[in-house]
Amino acid sequence: MVEERSIELEVEVAGMPEEVWRAVATGPGISSWYVPHTVEERAGGAAMASFGPGPEMQIPGRVAVWEPPRRICFDGGEGVDGLEFEWTVEPAGEDRCVVRLVNSGFGEGNEWDAQYDAMVEGWGLFMSNLGLHLEHFGGQTAVSVLPTAMGTSSRDEQWAELTTALGIPSAPKVGERIEANSPDAPPLAGTVVEAGPYRIALLLDEPAPGTAFVAVESFGEHAGTSVWLYLYGSDGAEAAERDGPLWQDWLTGALGKGGADGSTE
Repeated sequence: MVEERSIELEVEVAGMPEEVWRAVATGPGISSWYVPHTVEERAGGAAMASFGPGPEMQIPGRVAVWEPPRRICFDGGEGVDGLEFEWTVEPAGEDRCVVRLVNSGFGEGNEWDAQYDAMVEGWGLFMSNLGLHLEHFGGQTAVSVLPTAMGTSSRDEQWAELTTALGIPSAPKVGERIEANSPDAPPLAGTVVEAGPYRIALLLDEPAPGTAFVAVESFGEHAGTSVWLYLYGSDGAEAAERDGPLWQDWLTGALGKGGADGSTE
């Protein structure tokens, strides 16, 4: 028997259970720290995650369990094999909760191995962003800008290329304010709240209040560069509409890579 693999992570966040539930169980909530989602808020309801503009990037799902404000599970639908995501919310003192994720359903083989490794890393990033969302913008809804460019060079090389092109330090200190100074890049500035290998998390003040991740993630033998922004308020919505295409063009041009699908078309 092969032991089933799962990803199990938890993070302590600000907010009462009802507020935290909104962040992990509703479309506007999930969209504010992960990728755009729609969720039919009931057991058996339809869900959809959008990982990009193409139809192949729209991933359908189902609300398999709906127990507000404590537990929700997403899967691919009745009789559909694949990944499952269980979220639980538990109170942890005054205006604090612990959010726990169990991501299961991984298969065997090289492709599944690569997906598992990428999702372990990716969920760490998004769980951190969930904490930032609830700490600084609880109850609000973000509009996201999520450009990604795949490349063939090493992760180290792509990180050096990305930070050099943006004109930001490759290893800034937490609490430091950094600002992109590439003449061709849209505005991006904020305070470093997390800095680790291949990624920087920011609490933004430009182009609008929000959060951002500048990252190079590993996808099997390849790596992808990302500048992901989550922007709030009317200024944030305007900036997202204006800057979204500009960021994708900038990544493609400045780094000499393709778009999210790796193409150069």
